[in-house]
This record gives sequence, structure tokens and C-alpha cells, in this order.
Amino acid sequence: MYHVPVLLEESVSGLNIDPDGVYLDLTFGGGGHSREILKRLKDGCLIGFDQDSDALANVPDDSRFIFVNHNFRYLRNFLRYCGYDEADGILADLGVSSHEFDEAGRGFSFRFDAELDMRMNQRSRLKATDILNTYSEEDLTRIFRNYGEVDNVRRLVDLIVKARTEKMITRSEEFLQVIAPCVPKQKEKKYLAQVYQALRIEVNGELEALEDMLKEAERALRPGGRLVVITYHSLEDRIVKNFLKSGNFEGKVEKDFYGHVKRNFELVNRKVIVPSEEEIERNPRARSAKLRIAEKRKDD
Repeated sequence: MYHVPVLLEESVSGLNIDPDGVYLDLTFGGGGHSREILKRLKDGCLIGFDQDSDALANVPDDSRFIFVNHNFRYLRNFLRYCGYDEADGILADLGVSSHEFDEAGRGFSFRFDAELDMRMNQRSRLKATDILNTYSEEDLTRIFRNYGEVDNVRRLVDLIVKARTEKMITRSEEFLQVIAPCVPKQKEKKYLAQVYQALRIEVNGELEALEDMLKEAERALRPGGRLVVITYHSLEDRIVKNFLKSGNFEGKVEKDFYGHVKRNFELVNRKVIVPSEEEIERNPRARSAKLRIAEKRKDD
């Protein structure tokens, strides 16, 4: 299975689909969410985005579907290129696809020995190996602290910097040997997941792309249109939550003369939606998912 869609019913229903509307699936992947959206469209259009060329294999043979092999941060340009000024709904499932984790050669997982690549867009230049071998101590400390929330970050960076003076770190097995002295035995998997997450976020510029996407989505949605976002870690979720609640990424609430909060979205679900125990049992990778749904405010 390429990828099991997470919170499928909840997220697609959250779009409040108009059968003749225009919708964007910003993280097409295996196409699970897209196929469900297409079931609910009549004469509408769905534009699916994915920067990973492997996703091309999953594109449905459907005249109502347009595939865009690019990063979602440019969604408004491509929406116009496809002939539309506005969208009725936008869905983004921010999880790394199961396919990318399970494809050993992509270097996303510490379960396989492979080149430390981690590029979602295989046309881009920066790889995880470049980060490990060329970044300064300060920059390595920044990414592991900010993007991985790693506890013993100084020890980790010291081991990397010392090892690379003797030999370039290029493969997962080499990297795991280098950092083994600072990996806590009781929390090995969690720690390695944090380290790999930090590298992946830096390689793909994920948080900057997310901020760009949210600003673009705000402009692209028609008043009354829905934005549906599924996040998987606290860094992403904080950005999405702050933007939807306050209209900025810092979460700083600004009010107008009349005391109304200045923001362009109204939350549809006041409480974050999480997967059921049954879904987590079927698909353990859904465990950390959080779904937020918001509607673009209509002019008063």
C-alpha cells in the first residue's frame, strides 16, 4: 500500500464539498483523499499537488482531476494556471507518505541502510548528507534543537562534527554508529525519530513551505471556503493553530477598534480532531495526527 489516508472521512467531510466546486489536495501522495473527494464531485474540479515524482503512478484517470508535480507553496499560481481564480476548499495532509518511509533508497527511515537523501522533491539539490557534512556547529545545533527538539543536542553535534573530520557521513548505518553514544537506550526509537525529523524538515524547508502555503491558501479560498489541515508534530501544529486563530504565525491576537480579532478564518472545530482508537489500531502512523478545519470569513 502506497499510503493509508489518515482521518479520511473527517477531513473530506470537513471540506463541506459542493459537487460543482473547485478543490485542492495539496499532498496527493497515494491519492486516498483525492479519490474520496472525486466521489463527492459532479462537474467540479480537483487539483492535486505533489512534489514527489513517485506520486505520478497514482494519478486517477479522471477528466475532473489535474495533477501538479510541484511544491504546494505555489498553489495560487497553479490554481490560476489551471483556469480558476478561487478554490472552494483546500486539504493538506502534512504527513510524510508511507511510501517515502518504506522506500529504503530514499533515506527517510533509520530502519534501512541507505544514502541519507531525504528529498521529497528529487529535483532539489540539498540532501541530508550535505547538512551533516557541511553545516556549521551552530546550524546543526539550531536544526536539531528547533526541528527535532532533541535534549542532548550539544553531545549529538559534537559526535557528528568529530566524525566528519575523519570521514564523510553518507549512509544511515554510518550515521547511526556515529551518534550511538548519545542515543538513550530506553527511548532509542523516539530519539532517532526526532533526529531524522530535524534533518528531513531542513532538507525540504518544510516549515517555511507550510507558512507560505497557509498564506497562499488564505488568498486562494473564496469567502466561505474551507481549509482542512492534518498535522503530525507540534512544530507544524503550532504554526497551523496560530495562523487559523490569530491570522499570524506567532499567535499574537490583534483586535480592531471594536474589539474584534483580526483574522480571516473562523474555526469549524473548536477542539482539535484526532483519530479513533480503531483507526490507530489499523494504521499506527495515524497516532500523532491532528485535524483542524477552518472557514474563510465572509465580508461583513
